[in-house]
Formats: sequence, structure tokens, C-alpha cells
Amino acid sequence: ADLADQLRALIRAAMPEYMVPAAFVLLDAFPLSPNGKVDRKALPAPEAAAYAGRGFEAPLGDIESALAQIWCDVLKLERVGRHDQFFDLGGNSLMAMQVVSRVRQRLVTELPLRELFAAPTVARLAARIEVLRAQPGSAPAFDALTWLASSGQSPGVTGNREQTEL
Repeated sequence: ADLADQLRALIRAAMPEYMVPAAFVLLDAFPLSPNGKVDRKALPAPEAAAYAGRGFEAPLGDIESALAQIWCDVLKLERVGRHDQFFDLGGNSLMAMQVVSRVRQRLVTELPLRELFAAPTVARLAARIEVLRAQPGSAPAFDALTWLASSGQSPGVTGNREQTEL
């Protein structure tokens, strides 16, 4: 294994998956500003070969396909493979919340946000969703607002528009 793979393995052992760098750049020294701080603007961008990746592998099954489409929509990408890392693709915590919301809508599954951080690939997240769905007592994500939106009714109004007494 090369140095980047060794570093990634060490970091994975100590940190959550979303904190593992997508790419490494070997530098002789950090570029410094006149006041001695790291000049972030002068840091070189990683080359494409510096990024970890297995190559594209298409999603398998309905859940993976739906997740890949959700990620494409949120991340504004053309395609997402089943082993692509959400955070390596440019995802952040706000986008993760959008993914959770869209999973609730499209897959009718209550997905805790922490699951995306713990399982940041389409394949791993799909497996977690299958586990969540199989748990006894797990109810699909369905609330009053979803019911109102799907029924077209307004709260507190009966079919003949009479007030109901309590």
C-alpha cells in the first residue's frame, strides 16, 4: 500500500469516516504568509490521482438507486457510484440533512442523521436502511404534514365546512 493508503488506514482507526481526508498532497514545507501563518490560498490543489477511489460501480437494487439519485440531486452531480463517499463528493452537514429529509420523503424511512456519517457510501447506507426497516416497531416516516399534503384537506375543516365542537 502506498503512503496515502497507510495514512487513511491510521486515520480511519481513530476518527469517524467523514473526517478521513479524500486526498493527500505531499509538501516539502507549508507556504507561509508574511506573518508566519499557513497561506491556505497558496496550497496546491490535489491532483486527480491523489483521491481515493475504486472507480465507478453502479448502484444495485432499488434502495441504492434511490439513494444515488438523492445524492445526485443534493450534490448536483451527474452520477454517484455505490462506493463513492458522500463527504469526498463535496457533501457537508447541511447537505446531509437534505439527504435525510429526501430519504424520509422518497423511501418513507426515518433515517437518523448519524447514519449518514457512520455509513457514508450508497452501499453502506442502503444496508443501514434495510436494517432500520427490519427492526420491530419501526414505523415509516409519516406525519400530519405529510398526510395533509397528500389528502388536500385543511386541519379542523370537515367535508361540509361546518365547525366541529369539542
